[in-house]
Amino acid sequence: MTLRVGTRGSRLALAQAALATRSLGDVRLVVIRTRGDDSAEPLAQLGEGIFVRALEDALRRGEVDLVVHSLKDLPTEESRGLVIAAIPQREDARDVLISADRSGLAGLAQGATVGTSSVRRTAFLRALRPDVRTVAIRGNVDTRLAKVERGEYGGAMLALAGLRRLGIAVSEAEILPLHLCLPAPGQGALALQCRADDPATIALLAQLDDPATRVAVEAERALLRLLGASCEIPLGAYGRVEGDEVVLDAALATDTGVRRTRAVARTAAEAARRAAGELGRLAHA
Repeated sequence: MTLRVGTRGSRLALAQAALATRSLGDVRLVVIRTRGDDSAEPLAQLGEGIFVRALEDALRRGEVDLVVHSLKDLPTEESRGLVIAAIPQREDARDVLISADRSGLAGLAQGATVGTSSVRRTAFLRALRPDVRTVAIRGNVDTRLAKVERGEYGGAMLALAGLRRLGIAVSEAEILPLHLCLPAPGQGALALQCRADDPATIALLAQLDDPATRVAVEAERALLRLLGASCEIPLGAYGRVEGDEVVLDAALATDTGVRRTRAVARTAAEAARRAAGELGRLAHA
């Protein structure tokens, strides 16, 4: 039986879908265009779920058997009739700053213009380099890198995971360490989604699930949900499992600076509650 795998049509999305399903045998990638692909408007104006709704609708209609998402694109609320059947082992979740000379943040010129459409990246970068001016940038990875190469931007902020999945080399100097720039909740992770009434596909995908990654991103997404579940929140979060505990680092940019906390708990939900409470206290201190 051939599994029909829904995916967006960018080079990165196709690479991620192929990577995530390579052990499933006979699969066929089905390209589905989303509102985010068809619009040139700023991401903030398009709202939540712009890269996933068309994929989910195709799944509900039975046009595909499963879809592959970048987990950070998925809204935190559950989707009617669908389940995230697998979250494979996560790629490196950190951000990178790519400039034309590939020297990273340290080599970025004074007053440089950096392309990013993320309020989180904008806030964290400005906290590190108040002289830098951020400008919205759209397009796939190749398009953004080409704009930097042509000098349209002094640099661009991107996810390391996507560059690695595309085989694009990145130096350590270009990677932003976690203590400076925490990633978006779910960044670097993929989500394999199928219909809730399809037990055969659910069972097939279960073998791809990485329990430690699932717990980590559940903590991050629970924190995001507690703080308002919006991509407009300048929130960074990075969870992991250490022994029998969940550790969740979180950072929230406010008008008076970036507030950081670390929560340790026995469950993802409790780590998120503790982090949310402390961030709320720090933001109003």
